[in-house]
Amino acid sequence: MNRHTWYRTYRPYISPMDPCPPIKVKRYSTPPNLFVGFQPPGLEQFPALAALKAGTLWKCFYDPYYSLKELKRGSENETASP
Repeated sequence: MNRHTWYRTYRPYISPMDPCPPIKVKRYSTPPNLFVGFQPPGLEQFPALAALKAGTLWKCFYDPYYSLKELKRGSENETASP
């Protein structure tokens, strides 16, 4: 578990009595701060206004969360020819 991945998945329990169609695999975001044991001195910082927009002062802790739809849309745009 040394490798950082932006997203992880798990398989929830699916009840036989559940009236809704099950979501067999669920996904969640893993922020970068989970993988840093301590905050080393001298980390590169965002400028003040950019830090407010990014939600963090330190660049290494920035987590650009994308929904699954946004990720699919982005990969379609990359593969489409101009």
